[in-house]
Amino acid sequence: MRCAAGVIVDDDGRVFIQRRSATRKLFPDTWDIVGGHLEPGESFEEALYREVTEETGWRVSIVLGTIGELRYRGNDGLERLETDFLIRVDGDLARPRLEPGKHTGFRWITPAELGVFDEQRDMDGGLLRQIVEGGFALLRQIGL
Repeated sequence: MRCAAGVIVDDDGRVFIQRRSATRKLFPDTWDIVGGHLEPGESFEEALYREVTEETGWRVSIVLGTIGELRYRGNDGLERLETDFLIRVDGDLARPRLEPGKHTGFRWITPAELGVFDEQRDMDGGLLRQIVEGGFALLRQIGL
């Protein structure tokens, strides 16, 4: 399965994360970034733009760079190939429109708050922390 995900950064250098609902099959009740599976015929970027709008109501304004690509096996047993992007979005950043039934909360974090992902290390093997750390590193590298 191919996936695209975005590490959304705001003007203060914080990253948006959202809490997956406890009823989700893949990584239930964990912190996550915006993203999902590619639909037939979609590119990674097309999927990214669609997923951002579906999950938050925001629109991608700029792709700042590619954080990386990784393979992982979810707790559902399926292997995925995910490309992660560092992005900015347009919209009311204080009021995302979370996808009903899929996400239950959100927050903006700084590099000092990466420990929020440690509570889910047993479930995701540190995957989300690694991706968001990569986003913060790319942000520093491009000087924003």
